[in-house]
Amino acid sequence: MSLRILLVRHGLSSFNLEHRIQGRDDLSSLTDTGVQQALATGEALRGLSIDAAYSSPLRRAHDTAKALLAAQGSGLAPQLDDDLLEVDLSPWTGLTSSELRERFPHEHRLWYHHPEQLELQRADGRRYAPIPELMEQAARFAERLLAAHDPSAPGQRTVLVVGHNAILRCLLLSLLGLPASGFRRLRLDNASLSVLNVSPTERGGVAVQIESLNGTAHLHPEVCASTLPAKGPGPRLLLVRHGAAGDFLRRVAFDRAYTSSMSRPRQTAEGILRHHGGVPLTSVSDLVEIGHGDWEGCLEEEIAGQWGELLADWKRAPETVQMPGGETIHDVWERSLQGWNRIAASLDAQETALVVAHDAVNKTILCALLGLSPADIWAVKQGNGGVTVIDYPHGADQPPVVVCLNQTAHLGGVLDRTAAGAL
Repeated sequence: MSLRILLVRHGLSSFNLEHRIQGRDDLSSLTDTGVQQALATGEALRGLSIDAAYSSPLRRAHDTAKALLAAQGSGLAPQLDDDLLEVDLSPWTGLTSSELRERFPHEHRLWYHHPEQLELQRADGRRYAPIPELMEQAARFAERLLAAHDPSAPGQRTVLVVGHNAILRCLLLSLLGLPASGFRRLRLDNASLSVLNVSPTERGGVAVQIESLNGTAHLHPEVCASTLPAKGPGPRLLLVRHGAAGDFLRRVAFDRAYTSSMSRPRQTAEGILRHHGGVPLTSVSDLVEIGHGDWEGCLEEEIAGQWGELLADWKRAPETVQMPGGETIHDVWERSLQGWNRIAASLDAQETALVVAHDAVNKTILCALLGLSPADIWAVKQGNGGVTVIDYPHGADQPPVVVCLNQTAHLGGVLDRTAAGAL
């Protein structure tokens, strides 16, 4: 009983190419590259059963959805939905990024640092707040989507949602229960694929898990190694869960590497660094996996037999559980963030670092970076060998950007098919 949501941003448009503000005006169209990106995304999803498809009515999104679905082979036509329209930036439509910075320096700073605080003025003189309005729009769409495709109904269903950069970010925030202040913590590239899993809870609500975010490897199927989203200013960290990722990362230039002091992440880090001679590898004790105590080495059914109620609590409310003789998720949260922040603060703006750790450790780090809490660790998936990219465009003491999360395409397909963790 679950619902899979595939979020796709439209392909490269003419305004994207010219670095112009688009908003919800329908003045730009897909470029030839954008069409090819849509077709590549559809091809990557071929063989996956899609039950329904929704699209923004703006032509750059609608054309992406049509091309994608034609290549995917489902025979579906996208349902156009006004609640998937892009953010309303009508006073700025058509301006280049440099023109916006020169003509509206204060508003430009707000838009790129605190967009939830930005106010603009419509042609009729009325003031409005684009991002808070878009958050309300996203919440409406999410409510209707979940009502139309009940996650508690028998079986698994998959729906496709094709939209724009800002509305899809707001939709992600809305589904995760996060505020508009998290808008700049996310990145969505053209024709990127993000996968969400929605399941029912015991109390009649839903639990949302990010399986992957901003995947773009499917756009370059002819390239065996990674073509990660471009790095901008500020340091970059690649967070990997132990497993196989060496070939995928052989084109990435690393300046430093860090690993949990346990053997499986160290072996993974050493395997990745075989393609990167001379990169120093440092062990960080703060990054070791959660101490399972008396559960260590046990099968799940053995734990259920002796600690059934505690195991159920761990799955339902992990922040409340003290593992017998082991750690709490709060313990892991505190030390993993301490280790991560120390690494981030040590990097120069131009540097890229590799960090290899574990399931629970990575989840606590990512929850913190996304603005989630220890109660939300099941909201983030970490597959073995999954690659996550974090940028600090304004320095390590400022909020980071989750560039992409849990990329496992190098392990076979755009969905994470790695084995589930022990618990």
